[in-house]
Amino acid sequence: MENFKKYLAEFIGTFILVFLGCGTAMTVGADKQNNLGGYVIVAFAFGLAIVALAYSVGNISGGHVNPAVSVAVFINGGLTVTQLIGYIVAQCLGAFAASGLLAGIFNLGQIADKTGGYGTNSYGPVNNAGAGFLIEMVLTCIFVMTILGVTSSKQKHGSFGGLVIGFTLVAIHLISIGLTGCSVNPARSFGPALVAAINGMSGPMAELWVFICGPLVGAIIAAVVYKFLESDSDSKKAKSSK
Repeated sequence: MENFKKYLAEFIGTFILVFLGCGTAMTVGADKQNNLGGYVIVAFAFGLAIVALAYSVGNISGGHVNPAVSVAVFINGGLTVTQLIGYIVAQCLGAFAASGLLAGIFNLGQIADKTGGYGTNSYGPVNNAGAGFLIEMVLTCIFVMTILGVTSSKQKHGSFGGLVIGFTLVAIHLISIGLTGCSVNPARSFGPALVAAINGMSGPMAELWVFICGPLVGAIIAAVVYKFLESDSDSKKAKSSK
């Protein structure tokens, strides 16, 4: 039952993230050249959603709402294999449910989707899958390193951890919305891409691998590097205490 509650929290958290983030993008648009205001609003929508989740479902499941984060936590010993699978399935289902609801609202209400693709990600602006992969890998690495540092039991960030994580995600969106639409979260990309495919758009699914593999590789790098840095710091503290 405890694991089920964690999976449910991840489902709800990811649903909220995608519904608020992608829903805002679909409503206001995110064109940095012709709509800078919308661009910034979307960045803050994703970041503030994470802040809200950190202080709500975060105390139940950790508030990963992102397979890349869950993989990093697993590498650092915070999840079992069974829990990791459960988290990822719950996150992907939450993202799909949110995207499906958004599509239903916009289609039934005949509301213009200003992203043109249900908030899907695309490496089209950089015109190269390799460049898109690198962008997603590096930015996910930065994001996950931040999360691992803020949530480490050895750090004393108190009640400000959620704010740090949320505003880091804002910064990441500000640099990358115009490059890839900003994913750094395989579930966030999977949900809209699947809904787009159901609605006859094949492009997002064809490019989805970039937004799954890039963030996962970035998360693995972050987890390994942070684990090394933290262990090195522990050894120095041990030596200084002798």
